[in-house]
Amino acid sequence: MSRYYLGIDVGSVSTNLALIDENEKLLEKVYLRTMGNPIQAIQKGFSQMHEAMPLHVSICGIGATGSGRELAAVIFGADVVKNEITAHGIAAMSQVENVQTVFEIGGQDSKIILIRGGIITDFAMNTVCAAGTGSFLDRQAARLGIPIEEFGSFAFKSLHPVRIAGRCAVFAESDMIHKQQMGCSAEDIIFGLCEALVRNYLGNVGKSKGIREKVVFQGGVAANAGIVKAFEDALKIKIHVPLHYDVMGAIGAALLAKEASTHFTVSAFKGFEFLRRECRTKGINCNDCSNACEIVQISMDNEPDIYWGDRCGKWRSRRQPA
Repeated sequence: MSRYYLGIDVGSVSTNLALIDENEKLLEKVYLRTMGNPIQAIQKGFSQMHEAMPLHVSICGIGATGSGRELAAVIFGADVVKNEITAHGIAAMSQVENVQTVFEIGGQDSKIILIRGGIITDFAMNTVCAAGTGSFLDRQAARLGIPIEEFGSFAFKSLHPVRIAGRCAVFAESDMIHKQQMGCSAEDIIFGLCEALVRNYLGNVGKSKGIREKVVFQGGVAANAGIVKAFEDALKIKIHVPLHYDVMGAIGAALLAKEASTHFTVSAFKGFEFLRRECRTKGINCNDCSNACEIVQISMDNEPDIYWGDRCGKWRSRRQPA
């Protein structure tokens, strides 16, 4: 039976899964919106992957990454749980030869990863200002009445792009409205927004970082050709967008699972039969110490309850062996 490895990337905007084989070839991928319900998204993602997978597949390793990585790990089991920096860096190196810089822009945050000699040497993240993320473009697209999928084609039609104040999402939106009232075309405003996002990214996330070629751009925003062009115009270098830019975090998690599989004989993956079980959650505020942890209690049918979110390990220790 062939050996396969599964990776899942649970983010605030999207939840993605990737299935690779022993030769690290991507066989299947799933991309779906988290929609504010990561547990439902995780279950739906596993369900879609299960339907798409070949029959008689043996999952020999599973990796989880993203902001909801621990949640995915306790529900379905994971052999390796890693942060997004590691997962995206590993994926970039597997997809693009000689990559030295990784731009990753998602819905709620953005990252830069520096790679030297095949090793991640530095990184920076923006999790505060929305002006450098995909959600910024989503809001402006809705205001302009243009599908976000068409943003790139509109940007390429711009003849005289306007300058949008991009250091703050609130100011950028006000400036965009002002440019509309001045009579600027939608195409010029859209490319101006793309340039504003790039200036924000390079000025905040990429500030003082040694950006070297090859530069790989991944994450959901990499689908926007206008952003790619704005990066190339600003840096005067070619930007490489990998084929599977949208699920690179999941690919990285799967690669990490494959690497980790050499250290165990049986995967911690609980199996797709968990899809048939009802998952219920409840929040608990623990005031037993100054940590004041917010505990999440997860119940799977008649299985022992799972607790996570504590810092001391007291609640997690209450889980009985399954």
